[in-house]
Amino acid sequence: MAPQLYLITPADPDRAQFPRQLMSVLTGPEVAALLVRRGELDDAAYADLAERLVQIGQAAGAAVLVENDAALARSIGADGVHISTGGAKAIREAAALLKPDGIVGAGNVRSRHDAMSFGELDVDYVMFGPLGGTPDPQAAELAQWWAETFEVPAVHSNPAAVAGVNDETGAEFLALSDCVWATTDAAASLAAFAAAAKAEA
Repeated sequence: MAPQLYLITPADPDRAQFPRQLMSVLTGPEVAALLVRRGELDDAAYADLAERLVQIGQAAGAAVLVENDAALARSIGADGVHISTGGAKAIREAAALLKPDGIVGAGNVRSRHDAMSFGELDVDYVMFGPLGGTPDPQAAELAQWWAETFEVPAVHSNPAAVAGVNDETGAEFLALSDCVWATTDAAASLAAFAAAAKAEA
């Protein structure tokens, strides 16, 4: 079964131009989830960007998550939060604020122990691999182990993924970031990944 696509926004996009670019990227292929990365943005700038992207992503049928701010997720009507810092404590706090209706995802998993610790905390998925930058050489192996062993969905985040090269981990979701945004035509790049996933299915 081909993984569903999980799109991660760039770390520091042009806030004036990016919403329009995202709209064009999401007009074609089906994206299951969209994570609005925090990057270096301050609280006000991030909240402003996230609010606009939540509307665009949800209109395209994606579940939109913000990074590490469950209160912001609730206040702007996002679908949930992705926890990439703060570990188990942050995950528990997010779950207390957003469950049962909101999504809570766990990231920054460095080991099997991390994955199992986070997976016990009422999360909706566990993400293996970074949100962008250099791929983690362990991520694919961890994602495969998790997908084969546990019911909580796995997300394999591969910033260097190549369209047409199947993700062999068995993870339920493939997270795409730099491999889409670093190209000259992000919409065409995402469409190529979607077409490859459809062919694999």
